[in-house]
Amino acid sequence: MEKMPYQSHLDPTLPLIAMLQTPPVVTNDWRTGLPELTGSLVSLRELRAGDAPALFSALSSEQVSKFISPPPATVDGFGRFINWAIRQREAGQYVCFAIVPHGSDTAVGIFQVRSLEPAFGTAEWGFAVASEFWGTGIFVDGAKLIVDFAFEVLGVHRLEARAALRNGRGNGALRKLGAVQEGVLRRSFERNGEYMDQALWTILQDEWKLQTKTVWGSPVIH
Repeated sequence: MEKMPYQSHLDPTLPLIAMLQTPPVVTNDWRTGLPELTGSLVSLRELRAGDAPALFSALSSEQVSKFISPPPATVDGFGRFINWAIRQREAGQYVCFAIVPHGSDTAVGIFQVRSLEPAFGTAEWGFAVASEFWGTGIFVDGAKLIVDFAFEVLGVHRLEARAALRNGRGNGALRKLGAVQEGVLRRSFERNGEYMDQALWTILQDEWKLQTKTVWGSPVIH
């Protein structure tokens, strides 16, 4: 998801008290709070206001931000992003999970899913992880959790992802997960005044269920 759905310039500055309020987690309806998803290496949980400094540190480096829309430029900007993400989840349009390695409570990245049509029939997902965690296995571990959540809880039928063709690591990660490249979206992503081609990757619900039955177990949801 190179084109991040959050646009900081369109989001009004909110009172600090609003930024510090995170709704309680309720597992029977994701619109009232995201469950915690637990894998073998990481947990995925609702974003918290206190995650803003860690996410700013993790996602603002040139390595990480090279192939995504510019992340918020300040810690306060990430605070507004977190507040926006919670509002969008409450509206039933978008979910964003913090990636937290086991043994830590510090967010080192995010997974996000946004609806492309009513009721999440078709959705787009994306991810960003601090560069020091690349190659550690936490992407695949977390990706299994978020894709399961998209299909089993959100009711997604078709899950799309876009990655700049130059982003070899991102494309490789999607291929490793079992996504299918359907085509190339020519000059569809703008970064620093340059338009880049993107690969369109998809995972279908029935294909994923077959794959997980034969290869992976089910996630743990708290």
